[in-house]
This record gives sequence, structure tokens and C-alpha cells, in this order.
Amino acid sequence: MTDASFKSFADFYPYYLNEHSLPITRRLHFIGSSLALVCILFLLLKGFLWYYLVGALLFGYGFAWIAHFRFEKNRPATFRNPLYSLMGDWKMWWEMLTGKIEF
Repeated sequence: MTDASFKSFADFYPYYLNEHSLPITRRLHFIGSSLALVCILFLLLKGFLWYYLVGALLFGYGFAWIAHFRFEKNRPATFRNPLYSLMGDWKMWWEMLTGKIEF
């Protein structure tokens, strides 16, 4: 499936959540995304140092991919739906932060 397979992000998001059914998957996504945010914050505060950008990518994708391959046993949605997957990751992150989704 590609982003074109879904009429909207609202159609995609339930699929995205289903691909993150295990709490460990959601927790690892949350940790990786949070660490990526820290790297981006450092990038903005300390100047554009390439290793902050690399760190953001490694943390953001690394934790998520480990969760999918090791625990969820599925392919990360970003391989098929890169834009909606990125949007879904941050929506899920926010919903975990605010208690709407189980952490």
C-alpha cells in the first residue's frame, strides 16, 4: 500500500495504530521520537551540527524499526506510506503523551 491507497490521513491512522498494537512498539516509538526531538532542539540551539541531524534520524527510525522487526513482527509503515507514517508517528506520540493511547 502507498499513501495513494488511502483517501486521507484519517483513513490511514486506524491502519497505522493497528500496525502498532503492542505496547512495547508504541513505547519504543515514543522514546525514539522523543530523543529525535531532543536532537532537533540541540540542532536549533547549538547551530547546525550534522551529528544532531544524524542522531535525530537514528533515534527516530532506529527505535521504531527495532520495535517492528523484533517485537511487532511487521514491516514499518514508513516503507509503504512515508508521509502518512510520519504524520501518524507524531499523532501517536502526542496521544501517548496526553494519555489518549496507552503508553
